[in-house]
Amino acid sequence: MNTRFVLIHTSHAGNVGATARAMKTMGFDDLVLVAPRWANVLRREETIQRASGALDVLARARIVATLDEALDGMAHLCATAMTPRDFGPPTRAPRQHFEMLLKGELSALAGQGFEPDLMPETGAAARPGRQMAGGIAFLFGSERFGMANEDVYRCHVALSIPTHPRFGSLNLGAAVQLIAYEWRQALGGFAVPAGAAPGQAADAAQLAGMLAHWQQALTAIGFLDPAAPKKLMPRLNQLFNRAQPTQEEIHILRGIAKAMLQASASRPLD
Repeated sequence: MNTRFVLIHTSHAGNVGATARAMKTMGFDDLVLVAPRWANVLRREETIQRASGALDVLARARIVATLDEALDGMAHLCATAMTPRDFGPPTRAPRQHFEMLLKGELSALAGQGFEPDLMPETGAAARPGRQMAGGIAFLFGSERFGMANEDVYRCHVALSIPTHPRFGSLNLGAAVQLIAYEWRQALGGFAVPAGAAPGQAADAAQLAGMLAHWQQALTAIGFLDPAAPKKLMPRLNQLFNRAQPTQEEIHILRGIAKAMLQASASRPLD
């Protein structure tokens, strides 16, 4: 589904760069600016620096004079502003609205470019290969004044990011990041990269050999008294059993034992 981010009358070049970066991290690249303060905002140094590598998003971005131009081809419009007090679209949290949207539970979508038979039957995310007609646009107002009421009125929903009730002020780039993340999650999200494969666990013989090496080293440095060992070695055995060291970690532990023996051997006699 085509997803577009629309910035209206943006005044800070850095926020344009931060928006491009936020979009790219979530796999979106359709950015349109409506009458920004700077005509060359896409090439300004602050924009490029804040984009932090999302230069392809900036290269694809368009600057237009009117909101009508920015919304060309879009079927579902999401304002990111509080609903005006007199009247306007419903206000919903992004996650709630996206779930409803992709489940086809918004009766307001009928006749607005979204066909019920193209909605997923179950689950929040659309099935692979299925797309809804038209596109979705997220509209963000200027940093100082937000969105104008007349721009909010034409939207299907006003998305409100849940924040602390006494401090709801979000930077424009942060707001874009949150909306982009929630929409990507609704669409299915990205897999978390797999971590490094764990090393091969040491077997019983390797663990026993390491413990024998440590017993020798601990005796050499005077920490273990062979005449009264108490339960030191059995306790260490239990500790390493719980830790389940890998073969590489056994090599490290034996290296420590070797270093202790070498230090003990080179210690001057009293």
